[in-house]
This record gives sequence, C-alpha cells and structure tokens, in this order.
Amino acid sequence: MNNEQVEQAIEQTRFNMIEQQIRPWNVLDLDVLELLTVVKREAFVPAAYKSLAFMDTEIPLSDKEVMLSPKVEARLLQEAAVKKHENVLEIGAGSGYMAALLSHKARHVVTVEIDPALKAMAEKNLQAYGISNVEVVEGNGAQGWTAGKDIKDAAYDVIVISGSLSSLPETFKQQLKVGGRIIAIIGEAPVMTAQKITRTSEATYETLNLFETSATPLREAAVHSHFKF
Repeated sequence: MNNEQVEQAIEQTRFNMIEQQIRPWNVLDLDVLELLTVVKREAFVPAAYKSLAFMDTEIPLSDKEVMLSPKVEARLLQEAAVKKHENVLEIGAGSGYMAALLSHKARHVVTVEIDPALKAMAEKNLQAYGISNVEVVEGNGAQGWTAGKDIKDAAYDVIVISGSLSSLPETFKQQLKVGGRIIAIIGEAPVMTAQKITRTSEATYETLNLFETSATPLREAAVHSHFKF
C-alpha cells in the first residue's frame, strides 16, 4: 500500500469507529463527532499500541494507567458540554488526548498527571499538535487540585475525571463554579456509573446518572470502605 492508500484505510477505520462504536452510545453532538476526526486519536496512542487506536477497548499507557475506550471518551466529552469561555480541570492527563479534545472547546485546560513519564508524554503530544491552551502539571489530583490557591480562587467551570473513583471527594464540588459541571465515573468494579454533577447554587448540587460502565481507578484515589467502625 502506498501512503495515500494507508491514509485512506486509517480514515475508513476512524469512520467505522465513530459510526459503529460512538454513535450507538448516544454521542450525537455534531461538534463532538467532527472533533473526533480533527484530533487524531492515533497520534496520542503509544507506538506499541497503534493497532488498537480505534478498537473498543482501554489502551495501556503504563503499568497502572490506561486510555479510556473511544466511546466512553466521546460520551464524557459530549456530556461535559464545554463552552468557549470556560476553564476546565482534568484529572488524569494520560497521553493528553482528552485534554486535546477539551482544548478545542474550552478557553483553557489544566490537566493533572501523577506519573512523571506520562506528564512528559502528554506535554510532548500536545506540543506536537500545536495546542497552546492546555497546561500539564504533575501531581496527585485525586482529591481535587488547587495548586496552593484557595478553593474559590481555583474554581473551574468544568471538571473531567479521566479515571474512576469509588466515591467523589467533596473537594471537587467545592472547586466548581455555580453552573459548573463535574463529569466522573463513580463506583467499584464490575459496574460503575458515569455521573454529571452540576452546581446549581452556592449550596446545592444536582447529580444525573448518565450510563453504566467500568473504568480503571484513578491512581492514589481513596478507596471507599464497606465497613463501619
């Protein structure tokens, strides 16, 4: 196959991923679907796993971290409904792919990564893509991320957690502006629930269960105990 034929084959595989995996998962927002063709997923997949870039599966990034499956990524992106003036916090940068998607819809994205090697990978991938409105920081964001600021000074319009949590720490809610949304996968294997938590006032929140799934837990996240002492 020549280069043109290879490119055509890749684009056909991408089309199939969108039509056969992502649309059937109720991802119907045309802006999101278009973005999946603009931001090339394979550019953010480690070289050893390029053949899995469009497969309906999580992809290993390290011995403890993975890329979420394409349909879950796309659905979370759609449900976040990010607007151009909004500031976004992502927990779990991974390869930088979700941050790249978010960057096209947001004013600014801060993405937090606990693994130094993955932090470097995400930065390299985002720079190679010419994305300038994403800040990749190293740290443990499993309980929220204030970077030394007061919680109200570190408030975000949208928080996307790219990994599962057994329960959602209250600190994330406190970091949300009124009208802001948290997109998170909550629960324990084998069945977890993707949720959208909206801050409806200074003191109230509304939780919407989106879909059932299962995802690799966020590193260093607190594990919910089933026992009471």
